[in-house]
Amino acid sequence: MKTPEAIRAGAVTGVVIELSAAIVAVADEAPQILLVRAPAGAQTAGHQMGLPCGPFDPAGHRTFEEGLRSWVREQTDLHLGYAEQLYTFGDRFRDPQERVGGPRPISVGYVALLRQTDVKNPAEATWVDCYRYFPWEDWRDGAPPILDAVIGPQLNQWINEAGAKPDKQRRRERVNLAFGFGGTAWDNERVLDRYELLYEAGLVFESALDRGKEGGELRTGAALTKDHRRILATAMGRLRAKIKYRPVIFELMAPTFTLFQLQRAVEALSGARLHKQNFRRLVAHEGLVEATGQISPQTGGRPAELFRFRREVVHERPAPGVRVPVRVKKRT
Repeated sequence: MKTPEAIRAGAVTGVVIELSAAIVAVADEAPQILLVRAPAGAQTAGHQMGLPCGPFDPAGHRTFEEGLRSWVREQTDLHLGYAEQLYTFGDRFRDPQERVGGPRPISVGYVALLRQTDVKNPAEATWVDCYRYFPWEDWRDGAPPILDAVIGPQLNQWINEAGAKPDKQRRRERVNLAFGFGGTAWDNERVLDRYELLYEAGLVFESALDRGKEGGELRTGAALTKDHRRILATAMGRLRAKIKYRPVIFELMAPTFTLFQLQRAVEALSGARLHKQNFRRLVAHEGLVEATGQISPQTGGRPAELFRFRREVVHERPAPGVRVPVRVKKRT
């Protein structure tokens, strides 16, 4: 396979196609994202970690997905299972190399799910809690403190900086809809909307950097290289929506699991606690799992029954998912 440098050198149009993967697992009751150390030229103001990615090789890759899987194997020694295309990301200067005359990268982003496994070189690739990059998204213990302590006041300032009254009103409506302020319900699927609103308001490191400002004092989550936090936000929103109507959550589970483990995995991705009995009734009603007749001794308490995914369910109904409504209290 050609190296990234060789493929970039062959880009005669000034544009290269890049393949990026937001690879998600659930471990220790937290959603984990797989990050790799970015090449020195692609690091953003000292932020060294990013998503696994590499250029598309028209001669060596039959499809985009084949190219993505080959780069992931090369960088992490992991073989992807479930993967789906997210979106195409092509904003100017998404790669620092473009600012110094390099080609403009157009990234085809994917989301992939794995049962967490060891990487070949922990110094170059590692699993990190997704909520480190979006601390406002984790409502499992109630409203995250960062909303009232940091984000709310700064967004209020941004609203007041709008000149005309109609502009202030539009900004206020967008903030309330995205972040659940003003008595509006929190929608856990609006991950990308919230990140892009913070970017527009200049409240994340990446937007401060793009405006030529120092972003070190911002407290709105850790940054990733390039625009990889935006790709990750897109992936999180897609997964939160998809687990409600497709059985993708089982791509993250062991072959057998307890219902408690399944509930905790759904909560990790959705960012909210679920009612135990409602969750179990829904799983049973949807026919998503079946009992194995075995007991797990590793529950830390009373032995729990082990279940497995009923694969027949995908042929029994068009949208078999974990459709437990994610509800959080409205905020003033």
